This record gives sequence, C-alpha cells and structure tokens, in this order.
Amino acid sequence: MVKLTLDELKTLAKNTELNDKVLQNFLDNGESFGGDKREQVMPYAGISTFLKAPLKEDLFGLDIGLIGVPYDLGVTNRPGARFGPQQVRELSAMTNGPKNHANGIIPAALAKIADCGDVSIKSTYDITQANKEIESFFNTIREAKVTPIAIGGDHSISYPILKALGKNKPVGMIHIDAHADTGGAFNGSKFHHGGPFRNAVLAGALDPSRTIQIGIRGRAEPHWDFSYDSGMRVIHIEEFYDMGIKKVIQEARKIVGSGETYISFDVDSIDPAFTPGTGTPEVGGFLPREVQQLIRGFKGLNLIGADVVEVSPPFDRSGNTALVAATMLWELLCIIADSRKK
Repeated sequence: MVKLTLDELKTLAKNTELNDKVLQNFLDNGESFGGDKREQVMPYAGISTFLKAPLKEDLFGLDIGLIGVPYDLGVTNRPGARFGPQQVRELSAMTNGPKNHANGIIPAALAKIADCGDVSIKSTYDITQANKEIESFFNTIREAKVTPIAIGGDHSISYPILKALGKNKPVGMIHIDAHADTGGAFNGSKFHHGGPFRNAVLAGALDPSRTIQIGIRGRAEPHWDFSYDSGMRVIHIEEFYDMGIKKVIQEARKIVGSGETYISFDVDSIDPAFTPGTGTPEVGGFLPREVQQLIRGFKGLNLIGADVVEVSPPFDRSGNTALVAATMLWELLCIIADSRKK
C-alpha cells in the first residue's frame, strides 16, 4: 500500500472536491439525461419519474423511452402488479447517479432519455382489448424510432409489446425468469402472464430459435413444453449454476447473434428473499448481483427494447422488490443506451 504525505493527501482532497463540484454541476444542469433539466436531483424531492428522468410525452428527438404499463389482468394468482410502475418510479430515485461503475457507461452521454408516462389502458375489464391498446401504444413508439423499456405490470404485457416491435420481422429474446411463460389457455384465456411468449411466437413476432430462457425452476414445468418443442433454449437454475455466469452469457450471445434482440426480466427470477413482492414467488432463485452480472454481459448486442415486470407492491410494503427492479432497470438502460449509440 502506498503511504501518502499530508501535503499529498490535501492535494488529493482538493481534487476530489473539484470532481464533486463537476458532478453536482452535471446533475444540476440535467445533463444526466441528455440536457433535460430536472426540477430536483434529491431522491425525496420533485415528481417521481423512472430514474429521475424528465417526464416527456412528446417523442420528438427521444432515443429511449421509459414507459409504465400499469396492468395486471393477466395474473393467475396474486394481483397488484398494476401498482408496480408507481412504486418503481418512487424507489428508482434511490439509484440516482450518472455512471455505471462496472462498465463505465454514462447513458446520458449516449442517448436522450425520458419517462414517457404510462400506457393509457381504458379497457380495464377486457383483456383482449387491453392488449390491443398496449400494442397500439408501442406501435407508436416503434414508428417514432424510440427504443422502449417497459415497466409493468404483469408479464402478459410482453406479448403486445413484442407484437409491436416484431411487426415486420420476428425478434430474438433473452428471458430472465423463474417461469418459461409459454403455457396455453388457462381458465378460458390465453392472454395470461404464463403464456406471453407462446403467443408472441404464434403471432410471428418472436423467433424461438433465437430465444433463451434463463433461471427456470419450480413445479410449473409441465406447462412449458412449447419452449422445448419450438426450439427455445431453456436453462434451468441448476444448469445455470453448473455452467457458471460467463458460460451462460456466452451461450446467450451466441443464440441471439447480431439480430434484433429483446430482454425480458421478471423479478420472480430472483429469490423471494430479495423480491417477495411479486405475483408468483418461486424459492431457489438468483441473487440480485447475479442478474446484474447477466445484464452487463449482454452489452454490445443489438437491443431493440426490454421490460421489467411483476412488481406487486401490496406484497412488499418495504419497497425492496421495487428497488431491485429499479436497479435492473438502470442496468438495462445502460446497455441499451450503448446499443442505441452504436
């Protein structure tokens, strides 16, 4: 260890103070989100937006849109994910800062980012119509050439989003979850949170040969035959630990290749010790740090969108589940901003 003299320590302290002033100026001028000035930078002040990004419903000039989808009509068990976007907005203020320490990415330096508000879902009792409204919203996002990151909401929202993004050509997908979500009709409806990716494949929006599902576990395994039959790569949680994170990342990158790719992250992929506030908690899952490492490993892929789903605030009054979701939202924003720049 190098031992510094008192004079050297004083010089170092002055330089640190200078860096702090530069950072504060960076924040005060709103440069952390592409020049859009925010009302306040403190976590407890101002209007709650995703990652304290400016609220901007006008899509002109925007690169990346953070979009709430307050919807849980597709939940099969514990409802409440319709409140997810609100709580993620609130807890995401705690992740305030411009730079990712692990990969050095400063999203604001690469893209113009904003919170685009929530999808307006008027058909709150009609699942089929609600899906059409979500799809229509993301069609507008796609036509504006804005890259979306959706915050749900239950996992059924991925189907209409993928229908919009894969309208002209099926996309590939990296899916981080406890459940494969490729089930068929359940209680008279196929539009539930256990079947969005089956629906997306059958709609021609998702390419199963370029899809990998990571972290799958639990007693719902008999529902996921479509994943295997259609050619998706399924990595159960046991195989994940046998392979190791680096090899899983390598395989995922090989499967999706250079084509357009969507990332879908369900908070129930993480062990409920960390994310109890979710519709279908499944014991034996990831540590939050492991999902961070996974997402960072997808830097450089051709990313056209992502979602963070299944935060159900009524089942976690502490807000910890939403904090984990907000952290993964930040990680996704970083690699998508990097992809957008390229």
